[in-house]
This record gives sequence, C-alpha cells and structure tokens, in this order.
Amino acid sequence: MDLLPAENSQIAKKHGFRSLKLVNVDLDHALAEQPVGVDYGRLDNGLYYYVRRNSKPRMRAALALAVKVGSVLEEEDERGVAHIVEHLAFSATEKYTNHDIIKFLESIGAEFGACQNAVTSADDTVYELFVPVDKPELLSEAISVLAEFSSEVRVSKDDLEKERGAVLEEYRVNRNAAGRMQDAHWGLMMEGSRYAERLPIGLEKVIRTVSHETVKQFYRKWYHLSDMAVIAVGDFSDTQSVVELIKTHFGQKSSASEPPLIPTFPVPSHEEPRCSCFVESEAAGSAVMISYKMLADQLKTVKGYRDLLAESMFLYALNQRYFKISRRRNPPYFSCSAAADVLVRPLKAYIMTSSCKERGTIEALESMLIEVARVRIHGFSEREISIVRALLMSEIESAYLERDQMQSTSLRDEYLQHFLRNEPVVGIEYEAQLQKSLLPHITALEVSKYSEKLQTSHSCVIKTIEPRASATLDDLKNIVSKINMLEEQGNISPWDDENIPEEIVSTKPKPGNIVQQFEYPNIGATELILSNGMRVCYKCTDFLADQVIFSGFSYGGLSELEESEYFSCSMGTTIAGEIGIFGYRPSVLMDMLAGKRAEVGVNLGAYMRSFSGDCSPSDLETALQLVYQLFTTNVTPVGEDVKIVMQMAEEAVRAQERDPCTAFANRVKELNYGNSFFFRPIRISDLRKVDPLKACEYFNNCFKDPSTFTVVIVGNIVPTIALPLILQYLGGIPRPPEPIMRFNRDDLNGLPFTFPSTIIREVVRSPMVEAQSSVQLCFPVELKNGTMVEEIHFVGFLNKLLETKLIQVLRFKHGQLPPYAQIYSAGVSVFLGGNKPSRTGNVRGDISINFSCDPAISSKLADLALDEILRLQEEGPSDEDVSTILEIEQRAHENGLQENYFWLDRILRSYQSRIYAGDVGTSFKVIDEGRSKVRTLLSSLTVQLALQRILPFPCREQYTAVILLPQTSRIKLIKSFFRSSQTSSRSDAKLHSALVMYVVADVSRDCWYGSLSSQFVEIFTEYPEVLGDLFGRSSICMGRRT
Repeated sequence: MDLLPAENSQIAKKHGFRSLKLVNVDLDHALAEQPVGVDYGRLDNGLYYYVRRNSKPRMRAALALAVKVGSVLEEEDERGVAHIVEHLAFSATEKYTNHDIIKFLESIGAEFGACQNAVTSADDTVYELFVPVDKPELLSEAISVLAEFSSEVRVSKDDLEKERGAVLEEYRVNRNAAGRMQDAHWGLMMEGSRYAERLPIGLEKVIRTVSHETVKQFYRKWYHLSDMAVIAVGDFSDTQSVVELIKTHFGQKSSASEPPLIPTFPVPSHEEPRCSCFVESEAAGSAVMISYKMLADQLKTVKGYRDLLAESMFLYALNQRYFKISRRRNPPYFSCSAAADVLVRPLKAYIMTSSCKERGTIEALESMLIEVARVRIHGFSEREISIVRALLMSEIESAYLERDQMQSTSLRDEYLQHFLRNEPVVGIEYEAQLQKSLLPHITALEVSKYSEKLQTSHSCVIKTIEPRASATLDDLKNIVSKINMLEEQGNISPWDDENIPEEIVSTKPKPGNIVQQFEYPNIGATELILSNGMRVCYKCTDFLADQVIFSGFSYGGLSELEESEYFSCSMGTTIAGEIGIFGYRPSVLMDMLAGKRAEVGVNLGAYMRSFSGDCSPSDLETALQLVYQLFTTNVTPVGEDVKIVMQMAEEAVRAQERDPCTAFANRVKELNYGNSFFFRPIRISDLRKVDPLKACEYFNNCFKDPSTFTVVIVGNIVPTIALPLILQYLGGIPRPPEPIMRFNRDDLNGLPFTFPSTIIREVVRSPMVEAQSSVQLCFPVELKNGTMVEEIHFVGFLNKLLETKLIQVLRFKHGQLPPYAQIYSAGVSVFLGGNKPSRTGNVRGDISINFSCDPAISSKLADLALDEILRLQEEGPSDEDVSTILEIEQRAHENGLQENYFWLDRILRSYQSRIYAGDVGTSFKVIDEGRSKVRTLLSSLTVQLALQRILPFPCREQYTAVILLPQTSRIKLIKSFFRSSQTSSRSDAKLHSALVMYVVADVSRDCWYGSLSSQFVEIFTEYPEVLGDLFGRSSICMGRRT
C-alpha cells in the first residue's frame, strides 16, 4: 500500500511535499527549547511573550494571556475563587469599569459570550481575545485589556455581588447529568490527590458566600507576571512593533510581592484497579470508561517524538479495531474509542470510552479489555500498521501544504501549550521532515508494545454508567480477572481481518460531456450543465491549499410522504448508512480510504435531499467516486444490520425520555408548530412500525436521478485536472429512463404548522436529580414576499441585537440583586425552515429567546426579557447598540470571505433563493445588494420599526412562554398550600394559582436541538434565504469558561 495518495504534477510542483528532504535521524538529538518561527522573549518583570506574524485571517489577531494559576491552588474556603477571578476580570479593572471591557470588545466586532473569552482549569487560567487590527489603536487597546487582567483586576464588594449570579448559574448548568458524571469520574481518577477536590467550578457554598477580601487575597497571592505569558498572533505589519506595545502596556507593571513557588500535587499510583458503577437516572445512555494513568513524559528529544508517533499509531490502530467491532452483527457496543491526554500538570492517561445498549456494560467492558489483551499477545499486523502509517502521513502532508494558511488561533494554541506544558514548537517544516523520515521505520512490533501500558495493574480506573443499576462492582472485578486469566493462558485468538477491495469503482464509468457552460464573474464561478442533466458550479480559491468542499441538493423530501410512510422513510439514512451507502460496509470502506482525505455524507430533509463532501485536491477523484457510488448503489436491508440500527434508535429514544429537557422541548414544539406527525417526537412504538425495505427503497430513490441535482464545488481546484474527473464521475452517473423524484419547488407539500394567535404561558415540570430551569420565549414572524431579501437581513441584525441587549439586562443589569437574578448566557435563534421553498407567498416562522436560570426567578426573568423587547419596540435601541451589531456583522462577514465554507453556503443559497430564475449570478448579486442596503438603512429608527414590523407589536400581545421547572412532590405541594392558606383567607385563589402557575420553557440550545428529531433539525438549514448564524457562535467548553 502506498504511504501517500497519488498527487498530480501541478500540485506537486506547487507544494513540493514529495520532494521534502528526509533528515538524518539522531534519536538523542534535542528538540529546540525555544519555539520556532515566533518572536519569543521575557520582560524584566518576568512576563514571557510570543509574537508571530500570520495573515490567516487577514486583519485579525488572536491574543491570549496565560496564567499558571488554577483551582488546585485554592484553599478549602477558596474553592471556586480562581474561576471567580476570571469572571471579575471582564467586569472591572482599575482602568475599565462597569463591564467597559465587554462593551469595547463588542464595539470592535470581537464578541463576548459564554465559552468564548476565558477558561479556568485545575492548573491554569487563560484569557483569549480575537480582535481586528485594521486600525492600530485597536491592537494597542486589546493588549492593554490583557495587561489589566495581569495585575489590575478590581475586586470590590460591589464587583463581586454583580458577578456572583452569573457564576452561580454556570454552576447550576454544570449540575446536569453530564456534569455530575464528569465530576464523579474526575474524583475517582484523582482520588488521593488535591486535584480530586479542586474542580474549577468550585463549591456552591463558596460561590454564594465568599468575601471580596478572600477573592482579592487569592488574586494578589498567585497572579504574578513571572508566571504569565502574553501571546499575539495576527496579521501585523511587523512583529517588533507588537513587542513594543507589549512592553508599553506590561513593562511598567510589577507584582505586589515576591511570587510564591507554585507547588506540584502528585496523583498517587495504584496497582489494584479502581472500579465504580455509577447510576445516573438522566444519563443519555449506558457507557463504560477505562483509564490508565501515568506520569506525563516531557518531550525533549527526537526519540521522544518518535515514541509519540508510535503511540499515535497504536491508538489509531486500536480505534480501527474498535470501529470494526462496533459494525459487526450483534456488537458489544455501539461505539468505542481510545485516546491519550494530559489531565493535569504531572499526569497523563489513556482513556477508552464506549457507549452500549442498556444492561450491556459488562459485555462492552469485556470486549474493550480483551482487544487490548489480544494486541499484547498477537500484536497488530503489518497490514494494520501500513494503513495507520498512510493515515498519519496524509495528515502531516495536509498540515505541510497548508503551513502558510494556518489559523492564527491554532498557532496561538501551540504557543499556549509551549508555555503551560513545555511542549516543543519545532515548526511544521521540520515536523513534516521528521514524520516523513521516522514513520516508515516504526514497526508493528514497536506499536504493539504500547499495549503493555494498558494493563489493569497500572493505575487503572474502570467505571460503568447506567440509567438503572445493572452492573455491580463484583461484575467488574470478575471481568478483569477473567481477561487476565485468558491472557495468561494464551486463550485469545488472533485478530481476523476483512478482505479489502483495491478499487472503490470497479468499472470506470463512461464520461459525460458539457452541454452548456456559463461564467459568473461577480462570484468568480463557472457553471456546467452536464449531459445527464446535472448542474455543476465550481469556484476556485486559494484559502486553503489542501481543501476542496462540495454540496449537492435536489428538491423533494420527507414532506411529500404520508404519515403511514414517514417514519420508515425517515430512517432511510440511518439504516442505509449502517449497511453501506457507497457499495461497501463502513468498516471495509474505512480501510479502502486509508491515506486519503475524502469523505462524503448525506441528508434527507423536509424539502430537499442533499450530499456534501470534503477532500484534499489530490483526493478529489476518490471523493467524486464516492458520489458516483452513492447514485449507483442499491442498498438492501440485511436482518442483523437492521437489528442493531433499530436497537441504537430505541436506546436514543429512551435516553431522550430520561432527559428533563425532553418534555419541555416537546411541549414547545407542540405549542408553536402543532401536533403534526412531522413535528411529533419519535416514540418506541413508531420505531417498531418501521419497514426496513421501504426505508432502503426510499433512500435509493433519493439519490438516483442526477438530472434533479445541483452541485456546488469550492476550493483549491485546478480546472484542467478537476473537469475530467467531474465529467467522468458526476457526468458518468446514468440518468434513469424515467424521472425519479423530480419535483417542482413551487408544488411541494408544506409542513403543517400554525403559531398560536394568543398569549400562552405554561410551566412544564419534569423530574430532576438537581433543580434546573430553562425559559423559552417565542414570537411569530411573517416576512412579506415583495421585500423578502431585505427582511431576511433585518431578521439577522435583530437576532444579534436581541441577544446582546438581553444579556446586558438579564446578566449585567439585574445580577447584583439577591437572589442573584442573573443568567450565564442567552441565545436568540430564528426558524424559517418550516416553509416550503416556493417562490410565492409570505414566509412564516418564529424568533425564540432561551436561557437557563434559577428556578425561583424564572418567571420574573421571562417578564424582564419581555419588558426589554417591548422597550426596544417603543423607544428603539441606542446609536451605540446599532453601531455594535453593525460592527459584529461586518467583522463576521470579513472573516467569512476568507473561508471556503462561507462561499459554498452563499452560492448554495443563491441557487435556493426564491429569486433564483436560472441565473445564479443575478440572485447572488440581489442578495448581496440586499445586505448592503440594509446596512446602509440601519439606524435606531429603522431597527425600531423593524422590531414593530417583524415581531408582534406590542410583543406582549402574542407570544408563547414555556418554563422548565423541577417536579414538585405532592407532599411539598400540599405543605406549601397549607402554609399559604394559613397566611391568607383567599385560599381558593391561592390554590388556583399554585396549581396553574406559569409555563414551560427551555432552553439551552443543546436541550432544544438535542431533543428534536433529526429530520426536524435538518429543515432548519434548508430554507434558502435564512442567513444562518451570521455571528459564528461557539459554545463548547473545556474547563470553566466565561
């Protein structure tokens, strides 16, 4: 097997990876201690700095202040204080007060929000900013902000009270099922060390009662410049001027006292495995976690780097086996994977995780352990290692080709790890040479030896997670003993590998030809009409040297089905995907694609069927072969394959039923969209009626007729190379004699939904382990057909305005009042995806607002949110508010213009827009002009009028409000009633209000999306003119983020 995918001569000449020279490998050679490619130094006051010039993205800079101070340094009465300091930094410093830092960030288009700007872990705290640098003063101001964090955070009593509520809400949100399981596993892993009792979020009691003096004392004691580094990576004219800015803002600062030595806290090893059976009634499913702890070695030499490569090869090879086992008939688990990670400063772990059927944890554990034992006895085969070698070589090749196109945030993260973990930064050129030189000589025997580190006698922790108790500690210990005995006796058979075909397409299709060709200069794109009727539009870019992406769509989807067919057909993607939609089982295809970077996925939505892909330019042929196989493969259901798919689906439904958010989200859907089968959540009884044959027949027909599809391709395309491949594999797809699933977009069946015409407020009460509350407010939206393009853009701006203002009101304005009526974050989302893509008629949908909060004040916060929206409708936003959302949108737009996915999305939306009439250049132009027009018109008055026009006015006259609250026991309710009746003679009114209450709501976005059927989620993205999330939010957190 080739170690590298085939590469055409033009790409080879351009990038030269193949000609990259090998290095003479001296395993004892020391890797450079100082990072390569960056201005690196230290100021007289001890502060380290890293400055690098990088133009991806243009006119932007990724900044960070890293502090080697985390929660492990807290005393018992300080648990949670490190995280509180991180919050207070954005609240007030000596120079900035009253959240001026947040206002500054938003005013320059650098958003502030949950999980975006800082993270506190056990060992360190990192503050991050991503700012525009097209004006010199912006970079200076941003560095000034970081300098304030280093030594000038103001910790007054008022500052703490204002921020206490947000921290409490973050604590409360973390106490869901996932948070409880994570915390329990952390305690088990770190047992016997200080880390076990120093989770970054801290203790609720400390968060509620800690004094500002205690917080200030912690800050003054541990925050010292000698334990900090400032990092600046961006599109600078030169690095020296940035170094001077760092010296200007940080150079005169000094720490209050001599910095104390930061202690290390060892984590004791243990020979006997620690076992735990964790029962979590709200768990998303059953799972097994196995961890093997060890000291983390410092990477200092070439030998250390070679060992790291061998370790990566071991994990890749093991994961390939686990994947293949999960695709067997009657597998022991649905998924399983292994990874290595540094947990805390002195500790590393190999962590294996599997998800399995209910009451299946013991079987899953046995399979996980026996596979590692099999490797210890028999090792990996040379064939397995050659596949992994090719995969790693492909990854480093891609990194090398894009070495001048790395994102500034990625480079910033490398320097963070250099400072915090002493990880060498040797430069991608040298690293590529090292890998190219070392990988061919790492043998299967060397890789297999890493299994010796995964023994249950080596600080092993085993944990099962179940919604209902099944496994016992004795069960876990018995499995460990059983596997040890089998291994000692050699009674574990060798791995039996599958036979892998050489070619994805066994017989190359006859190429099609170009019937028509059109050029669109305003897009920089070319459109082809192929002889089989498929429409292909491609745009050549140089944003990333190793990326080509594409997407194809056709009108007609699940909305055309009768209720009797819907549930079977909606399972088509899932069932067909398990069998193999490209002509091969997924486990076989994985090996066939080894060393290639090509992937294709499919989607069945309400009004469209679509496929999409991502590949390296050198693997475009492979990606297009997968598309060809998609259209020419007839998937036939096999009993065992269907059985495991339906078992997984049933487990997913049961997991939703355990989630407290499910009843809430279901009620939101029912209120806002009615009880149509399309919006109704799938039940176990629905799954048991699924006809696998019908599901596969429907799926096959969805991707059969190429004449109904439009395909858009964007990326590093060389037309002279790409066109022959397009003609052969897209043009070569046979067109059926009679049209299959050919629909007119104007004649599609619309989804049945009608928003309530009155006010509805409800409370949904759900059983919970720990009290949580979510609120969702929803308003109907109707956009007129004649002004559709402009109105869509207005909706995008209103979305951002409402989110910004509600966070200001609910988090910052009301946070200082007991009982800390504060939120952590708020989300505003627009849904217009229920409309069929007809070119006539108005568009209906809704705008929803969601946040989590303390159950005691959920209704009050809902009213405060309504008050703020009404105020904006009656008074309009300030000029500063308008300027802020304009700046945020403009910065997001500028970033997008440098990304392939942004262009792919814009071109697709131009084709799918209701103004499209055969000329994609014209619809693209109209949409672009609509954005410019709205930006020009945007003012306090026009935003106010848009709020009145697009939302119900006054907003309090038509909306739904749903509030998720914990279920109250009957005894507590009766006690509450008697207490209230003793204090008021109006017992009937009290009883009525106690039983009726207010309403339900949810919403963390995770709960909302997680509880919807996959088909419903998909239609959100289908409506052609929905701009999507213009402002690019990310909400995945590690550690504790502000």
